Amino acid sequence: MAAAATMAAAARELVLRAGVSDMDEEEGPLEGGSGLQEPLQLGELDITSDEFILDEVDVHIQANLEDELVKEALKTGVDLRHYSKQVELELQQIEQKSIRDYIQESENIASLHNQITACDAVLERMEQMLGAFQSDLSSISSEIRTLQEQSGAMNIRLRNRQAVRGKLGELVDGLVVPSALVTAILEAPVTEPRFLEQLQELDAKAAAVREQEARGTAACADVRGVLDRLRIKAVTKIREFILQKIYSFRKPMTNYQIPQTALLKYRFFYQFLLGNERATAKEIRDEYVETLSKIYLSYYRSYLGRLMKVQYEEVAEKDDLMGVEDTAKKGFFSKPSLRSRNTIFTLGTRGSVISPTELEAPILVPHTAQRGEQRYPFEALFRSQHYALLDNSCREYLFICEFFVVSGSAAHDLFHAVMGRTLSMTLKHLESYLTDCYDAIAVFLCIHIVLRFRNIAAKRDVPALDRYWEQVLTLLWPRFELILEMNVQSVRSTDPQRLGGLDTRPHYITRRYAEFSSALVSINQTIPNERTMQLLGQLQVEVENFVLRVAAEFSSRKEQLVFLINNYDMMLGVLMERAADDSKEVESFQQLLNARTQEFIEELLSPPFGGLVAFVKEAEALIERGQAERLRGEEARVTQLIRGFGSSWKSSVESLSQDVMRSFTNFKNGTSIIQGALTQLIQLYHRFHRVLSQPQLRALPARAELINIHHLMVELKKHKPNF
Repeated sequence: MAAAATMAAAARELVLRAGVSDMDEEEGPLEGGSGLQEPLQLGELDITSDEFILDEVDVHIQANLEDELVKEALKTGVDLRHYSKQVELELQQIEQKSIRDYIQESENIASLHNQITACDAVLERMEQMLGAFQSDLSSISSEIRTLQEQSGAMNIRLRNRQAVRGKLGELVDGLVVPSALVTAILEAPVTEPRFLEQLQELDAKAAAVREQEARGTAACADVRGVLDRLRIKAVTKIREFILQKIYSFRKPMTNYQIPQTALLKYRFFYQFLLGNERATAKEIRDEYVETLSKIYLSYYRSYLGRLMKVQYEEVAEKDDLMGVEDTAKKGFFSKPSLRSRNTIFTLGTRGSVISPTELEAPILVPHTAQRGEQRYPFEALFRSQHYALLDNSCREYLFICEFFVVSGSAAHDLFHAVMGRTLSMTLKHLESYLTDCYDAIAVFLCIHIVLRFRNIAAKRDVPALDRYWEQVLTLLWPRFELILEMNVQSVRSTDPQRLGGLDTRPHYITRRYAEFSSALVSINQTIPNERTMQLLGQLQVEVENFVLRVAAEFSSRKEQLVFLINNYDMMLGVLMERAADDSKEVESFQQLLNARTQEFIEELLSPPFGGLVAFVKEAEALIERGQAERLRGEEARVTQLIRGFGSSWKSSVESLSQDVMRSFTNFKNGTSIIQGALTQLIQLYHRFHRVLSQPQLRALPARAELINIHHLMVELKKHKPNF
């Protein structure tokens, strides 16, 4: 139908244009014939204007021509006017048909109208209901807000009541004394776990009652009497129990450490007394201090007395000094049995007392040592005594801190109340012993024992012995320095002429120094001390001066050098066994030994080869100054030197080797000296060869008698001693 309507509209427009064209044709002659008639001014109604045709008709025509039906009609040559009338007729038929359909559906339309009217009524009632609901919801919202406010107020009251209930519950629980607590305190033994549990409960309740009383709580008066009676009963039972444990320490042959350890299980008992009955707590503490103070004093006095009985019977005296002559005290420096006496200047195995294994080894048992007839040096007794003191003091200090609930200065004071008398007795004994002690090695070992024990006490976190260690060192250091200075003075004042017969072997005073110095150096290396090194430096200077004074007693320089080399070599060898290779003492004696060895080699080569040495030095000096021409006058001398060396060098070398091996006690040192002498001889002969190669002596006939340098080296190697 749309296409038909379009066709009809297009047909009408074509017809209209056709009619307009016809009218134009019909009016044309009139216009041409008249010539005087003005054209009609229709304005916008003028359909003949170009503007109308272009703006309206052309657009519609173009749009209709693009329609498929119009295109088809134009192709088939359909008459548009006829076709337009046909289309209008069809439209009229369709319109009439639509009217008939509407009339047939009129009842349904009326019913639809009634239904719409009814719906409008229902919607109106719903609108009224919704309005009522809205007003009801507004009132409900205000009621909800009111309920929320009431609920918040009720929650605040509930929380307040719960807080009050909690406080009152705590107060009531803290004040009420249950029957189990009463039964345990009155009937249970103090060693039972339930007594300790209920005692802690009683302590908590007593503290709570005191707190509430301070706040003015009236209910505390209702339970104060019951708690006081229970507290008195508990204090009585605890006092009897702890005092009984303390009194058990006093029984003879009792190991007090066992009941002391048992007391730690009940350390809360003393805490309870400290918080509820300070007078009883003080009584128990005073009783403990008095008892343990006497026990420690008695134990250490007895142990110290028995310990000193197993010391070596013969000890160093004031005359046993390094510079004292060997004849002043016959047999003192002889080699006795170590079972009966101690060594004075030799460390031996004594240094093991400061080794980690020996330092904390079990203490010595005097009666066992007496049965085995064993004897010990003083430093071993000192270690045993002070290790026992260290071990017991650490245990006692830790027990005091834990059981008596003290720390800091309070723990320090309580510890010294228990151990003070014992420590004072030990210091007095040490001071008395050191008055007549002249064993520097023993004193120095004791110093290092104290230094190590002090470190052990620090690792165990026991500072209570710090002052005691300082007091011990205050006694030991001055004595050690005094003994060392006495030895220095004895060496300084030694007169070599009073030493009797002398020989070139190492002197016994230098041997004493070597052993003594190596002992102190090896001990001092573990914990270095500058003061010790200064004193040893003074002693070394005096010993070096002493060696020079003794060497001056020999008439020949060769004997002097042999004596010096033997002594330096001996001291160096002993020092290197214990001291580090880079120590000052080792370096010093190494330099002295090298210098004297070089001088001795020159002295050794001088008798058989002195002429050769003198000529080589003179010739080299002339060559260096540019006066080589003066060598021409030395031909006879050179000839004599060449022939003399060739005839006697073998016997001279053999005699030299035998002389060296007889002069030096250390074969290794003698071998080294022989090697040095032979090396220097080869170098000398090589220099002699270079002098003879000068032009002034090159034509000398005696040069043919020179020994080949390589042949000489091979022959000299045969004289090298092997040990």
